[in-house]
Amino acid sequence: MNPGTVSFTYDGRVALRFEQSLAHSPEKVWGVLTDPDFLKAWFPADVEFDLTPGAELVFRVTPEQVRRFGLPADHSTTGTVISVHPAHILEYLWDAETLHWELVPDGTGGCWLTLTHTVEEEESAYAHAAGWHAGLEVIEARLDGRTVDWSLWDRTDELAKSYRKSP
Repeated sequence: MNPGTVSFTYDGRVALRFEQSLAHSPEKVWGVLTDPDFLKAWFPADVEFDLTPGAELVFRVTPEQVRRFGLPADHSTTGTVISVHPAHILEYLWDAETLHWELVPDGTGGCWLTLTHTVEEEESAYAHAAGWHAGLEVIEARLDGRTVDWSLWDRTDELAKSYRKSP
């Protein structure tokens, strides 16, 4: 899995970007990005997508976040679906942050998955990087039919040191 990169956007925001080659069709990958049963394995919140542009999304904390970080069990945030082009583009707001998922066929039956997570602060991009990296590893394993016998959260902790901003 390629590491994520952090860059600045034209308007001074910060973009965390991951690009991953997957040996699966865009349609199959789309299912992992949008199906609530798959999302529970890798997404950092409990959310069910209403794939309608303009629809409100509610992101609820997971039991593991309550346990690890002491978040209130009833904590939630909201977002809005911006764009949906099945098996190609999914874009939504999560609070003030933008998540843009893009799937592009690679000509071999597989596809390129690109996630761009745009945030206001550079430190926030680095804080999210390890979690998305670990989540993408779970996505790849699930698509490949491999068992994920490790904790997403422990893997995130393990990767965090490689995503710290250099002084």
